[in-house]
Amino acid sequence: MADLRSRMAAGVMLAGTFLKTASIDIIEVMAKSGLDFVCLDAEHAPFDRARLDACLAVARALDFPVLVRVPSALPQDILQVLDAGAVGVVVPHVMDGDAAAAIAKASRFGPGGRGYAGSTRWAGYTTRSMPELLEQSKTETIVIAQIEDIEGVDNADAIAATKGIDGIFLGPADLSVAYGHDHQTSEDLMRAIERVGMAAKAHGKTYMTFTPNVAKSAEWYERFGFTMFFVASEHSWMLQGAKSVAEGVHAIKA
Repeated sequence: MADLRSRMAAGVMLAGTFLKTASIDIIEVMAKSGLDFVCLDAEHAPFDRARLDACLAVARALDFPVLVRVPSALPQDILQVLDAGAVGVVVPHVMDGDAAAAIAKASRFGPGGRGYAGSTRWAGYTTRSMPELLEQSKTETIVIAQIEDIEGVDNADAIAATKGIDGIFLGPADLSVAYGHDHQTSEDLMRAIERVGMAAKAHGKTYMTFTPNVAKSAEWYERFGFTMFFVASEHSWMLQGAKSVAEGVHAIKA
């Protein structure tokens, strides 16, 4: 967990996935996979606070970097997952620089920012000093702004310029819908990806996105410069594996 943020900043190619299933067993399996991180999808999947807490407990015990896509930009949503042990947050629907500044403030210690409690899992349950924890937050905590609306694209430069934002996540599906398309191949989307990418590069922020597979990741790295990929989800991988086995067995006697 300690070096994911620095690896992002260095432009290391990073592979992860969304987790939709609130299961500690899946965290344990993924920790053995070689993935650089996973992201618990608390926006679109049924993670209640107790199940989030359990998953984050196992992840921190294994020193496996886990991000959480929070359901909203509310400070309490951000605080709860960071206190529980998440290495960082992905915040959906960031529209402008003011919104980016608000989530950066809520995620970090300082005047009006993240509330300090030394009794949390992240803080070591009162076993660590305040100076040590404040320094850990500076080097470990990751704040990612998700741009998935036309307004976010229009304000991408201001979002990327915001102090305390570490990465920009381009949401291709939501942006496609926002532009009025039912596919992810439109010129509107391609122009948006290029525009947001230029903003991320100009301000030294890690540029990341969702892709369905490695082939698309390689294509979009070459074309747009993404270096951090949220590839599919464990649901997708389970379904692909099961379908492959089913089709293979059915074909034996064909």
